[in-house]
Amino acid sequence: MKYNVLMTDTIFPDTAIEESSFDQGNMEFQLSPGSDVETLAEHGQAADALLVVYAPVSADLIERLPNCKVIVRAGIGYNNVDLDAATRRGIKVANVPDYCQDEVADHTLALLLALGRKVCLLDESIRAGSWNANLGRDAPRFRGKTLGLLGCGAIGLEVAHRAAAFGMHVVGFDPYAASGLLEEHNIERAVDFDGFLASIDFLSLHLPLTADTRYIIDHTALGKMKSSALIVNTSRGGLIQEDDLYAALNSGEIAGAALDVLECEPPDGIPKLADLENTLITPHTAFLSENSVDELRKKASMEVIRTLKEGRPKHQVN
Repeated sequence: MKYNVLMTDTIFPDTAIEESSFDQGNMEFQLSPGSDVETLAEHGQAADALLVVYAPVSADLIERLPNCKVIVRAGIGYNNVDLDAATRRGIKVANVPDYCQDEVADHTLALLLALGRKVCLLDESIRAGSWNANLGRDAPRFRGKTLGLLGCGAIGLEVAHRAAAFGMHVVGFDPYAASGLLEEHNIERAVDFDGFLASIDFLSLHLPLTADTRYIIDHTALGKMKSSALIVNTSRGGLIQEDDLYAALNSGEIAGAALDVLECEPPDGIPKLADLENTLITPHTAFLSENSVDELRKKASMEVIRTLKEGRPKHQVN
């Protein structure tokens, strides 16, 4: 039996990796000429699988795909797929959570170090004609500080290993982490969220964005943290209430924030948080490297092939 695969959209320069993968899997592959519902519904009539990058896969679209058996999101997050609608139709939904782990962990530490050591602020002062080493006088010493991981999945664990090399004590808050997992990686397990926030010097977020985690860092949470605390977010922008974060940074309620993700991407103009000297912002680039994109594309294609031929994806999310 020959299966049909429809790729809803792409940000990649070509589809050579996908074409090669599905050709080897003896499957028909097509890139949709458009990512709107009508176009996807028209070209998806024979599709046994959708391979999705950023296109919204709504309930309306899902109801109009008579043969679809699996939807694979080429990425870690899957907020653009209506899970409930897919589940009602018996369609499996999968993602690729096991790519770019090193890249995101590296970027997390890079942001924390650059923010704490005031690297960008010092560089900007040089370029403005100043030579003032005292701008870095209040930089924290990382050895002995406590890094708090909010979420201890694969990337969180990689961050913990890197932080330990800098002499940091790592505490993790993750009610879903298996018993013994954190301890195995030399991470102290926190069981009280408020106490966790109050005890840490640095906070690094590694959570999926769900109804339960949206705005988990808001005015109330920020108010429980040390005024010297630094926050790093390389996960999802919607985990942080940005207006609350801006107010806390502007008032000195917390010391700084480094963000690779924003709630609205790309932002409409220059984000308000960029007005502050105690912020760093990168354009959702933590996942990128010379290796990570090819890894993602190959793994996403293999999830489609695995599901259609073996009946179940490796990383099903519904």
